[in-house]
Amino acid sequence: MNRWLRHLFAPPAARRFPADSLERIAAAIAEGERRHDGEVVFAVEAGLPPGELWRGCTPRERAHEVFARLRVWDTRDSNGVLLYLLLADHAIEIVADRGLHDRVVAQEWEAVCEAVEAGLRAGAAEAAVIDGIHRISTLLAAHYPAGAENRDELPDRPVLL
Repeated sequence: MNRWLRHLFAPPAARRFPADSLERIAAAIAEGERRHDGEVVFAVEAGLPPGELWRGCTPRERAHEVFARLRVWDTRDSNGVLLYLLLADHAIEIVADRGLHDRVVAQEWEAVCEAVEAGLRAGAAEAAVIDGIHRISTLLAAHYPAGAENRDELPDRPVLL
C-alpha cells in the first residue's frame, strides 16, 4: 500500500529537474558523446502508472521497458546506454545494449549507480545525474572511442516520463 501511495502522489519529475536543469543535462550528454561513439539517454519518472503498479513492475523491469520505448537499442554498434531514475522508488537503473555486455562488467555500472545515488541523497539531483553521465561516457570512451564519423544517433534531451 505504501508503494501505491508513493507512486500515485509522487511530485512531478519536473520539480526535481526543471527546464534549465534538463538543458544542462542535455549539454553534458552531448559533451560526453563527443568523446565516444556510444549513445547516452537519461530518463526520469516520478512514479509508475497504475497499470504498472498493479502488475508489480520493478524499477529494473520498467527501465527495460523505457529502454525499448525510447529505442536506445537503435544504434549502429548496439552501444546505447539508458540512465533511468524512478523517483517514487528511489531507484537508479542503467540498461546497456548488447554491444557493451562483454566490455563493461556489472560492477562498473553499479559503481555509477552508487555515485548517482550518493549525489541524490545529498540533495544535488542535477549534479548527481551529470556526474553519472560523465562516468558512463568515460566507460563508453574506453570501449568505443570517438571515430571520424561520431554520429549522434539518439536525441540528447532528457526524457520526463
